[in-house]
Amino acid sequence: MVVKVYYTSVAASREVKSNQSEVQRVLEAKGLKFEMVDIAANDEHRQNMRKLSGNPTAMPPQLFNENAYCGDYEKFAEAVELDSIETFLKLK
Repeated sequence: MVVKVYYTSVAASREVKSNQSEVQRVLEAKGLKFEMVDIAANDEHRQNMRKLSGNPTAMPPQLFNENAYCGDYEKFAEAVELDSIETFLKLK
């Protein structure tokens, strides 16, 4: 199972850039393997992210386990706070 983080290399706001960096930092600190998928580099990635999340206006970062939607940054941050990141990412 591969955790995928959909992000944008062309962040329109500091908040998005900060959230993306925080997701990457936490996953690296936990030693979890993940793949970064840049939606700015390929519109097909953006469309796929929105389709799989069930939200036609979803903005990065969005997290998936393979194609199973885990949640957005707010849900991720909540899971980190509750120390339930593995459950959130559907690794358990």
